Amino acid sequence: MRKKKERLGSGLCHIYLIILSVIAFFPLVWVLLSSVKSAGELTSNPTRFLPKHFTMGNFIHVIQDLGFTKNISNSLIIALSTTFIAIIVSCMAAYGIVRFFPKLGNIMSKALVATYLFPPILLAIPYSLAMARAGLTNTRLGLVITYLSFSVPYAVWMLVGFFKTVPIGIEEAARVDGANKFQVFVKVVIPLVLPGIVATAIYTFINAWNEFLYSLILINSSDMMTVSVALRSLQGAEILDWGDMMAASTMVVIPSVVFFMFIQNKIAGGMTEGAVK
Repeated sequence: MRKKKERLGSGLCHIYLIILSVIAFFPLVWVLLSSVKSAGELTSNPTRFLPKHFTMGNFIHVIQDLGFTKNISNSLIIALSTTFIAIIVSCMAAYGIVRFFPKLGNIMSKALVATYLFPPILLAIPYSLAMARAGLTNTRLGLVITYLSFSVPYAVWMLVGFFKTVPIGIEEAARVDGANKFQVFVKVVIPLVLPGIVATAIYTFINAWNEFLYSLILINSSDMMTVSVALRSLQGAEILDWGDMMAASTMVVIPSVVFFMFIQNKIAGGMTEGAVK
């Protein structure tokens, strides 16, 4: 009797999770299928789920005529640069907080998190003035610096929890074997917290990839636009071509989804390890 109840409960849980997965996945499937529909089909029967005739014309138009690949490359360069620099700086900062300044580090961590209490729009004008004076408006470097200003505090706060899970005895053993502080950090500590670093890097990359406000304010050239602003420019056209919009959205979303599927186990493991304070 007890086993039947357990099976029934497990079956209901699986059904519930399947329903939630279908609800969450349906918009992505809808965008993907709409991107391979013809323009006439999208306007004449927009509620039809499966396309009558598959076409890649929307993707060809977006890539060749609208130059959307430039926007993707801009976002890729900016997001990867931001992630790379943020992870290097944050790893050293978080390790220093945990090992050398534990009391001050707790105060610093709380202060870093407090910066997220302010909405991004409040800092739009100061960032614009600072980048204009530095001559970094409409440049990738200006966006990278801007993204680092709010990516590094979040990354440091996350990595502090991961570095706290590393036993001090392992580092002391490495020092006894003749390793210096830098070698202990690179060859001993970093491999132990690698799942957490991967998780932090993914979240940093996704935030930089999807950011819209500062990219809209600091970039005024179509050749330097990121994908989020380029999608918004398609929506702001005089005649909205839903085929182009769906094709561009697919090009932006699908790579992130596929990449996230491949590294989701590392993210889950890293977040679980970092939960130990």
